Amino acid sequence: MSTAAKRPTTVKSSATALSAAKTGAATATRTATRTAAKAVAKTAEPSLRFYHSKALRTKTNVVLDAIETAPGHPKQGDAVAQLVSELVEAGMDYYFLRALKLADVGFVTEQSARLGMSGAVRLISSISAKFIGRMDQAQLLVVVRHIRSLA
Repeated sequence: MSTAAKRPTTVKSSATALSAAKTGAATATRTATRTAAKAVAKTAEPSLRFYHSKALRTKTNVVLDAIETAPGHPKQGDAVAQLVSELVEAGMDYYFLRALKLADVGFVTEQSARLGMSGAVRLISSISAKFIGRMDQAQLLVVVRHIRSLA
């Protein structure tokens, strides 16, 4: 077999190795970030956390991973702002509305509280979206690390 016939395989193998190295480096970065976030969380002050849906957890990981692996994408601020909005809504539901439901305060009280929380979530989401939308890549990564430390 001629040398020319072997070159494409070598180039393809090199490209595959480079791709695997990039993937490995990105995975190592994510793992290091998660480990650091967990270490910070263990040494932090007492905290209250909430449970949210598996779908929201999956979305959270997808958004955070995308920002960590593809820095500089123009829509990342919007994605983080949307994620924060959904997390705020899930937290408000878990901390406040769930307690009312457990206390069996009644339908009208529950719906009144839900309406009030909905307005509060819209306000918080609007304000946070303005600030997050203006962040540069380094600032977004700080927010990502903070969200990871809460997990």
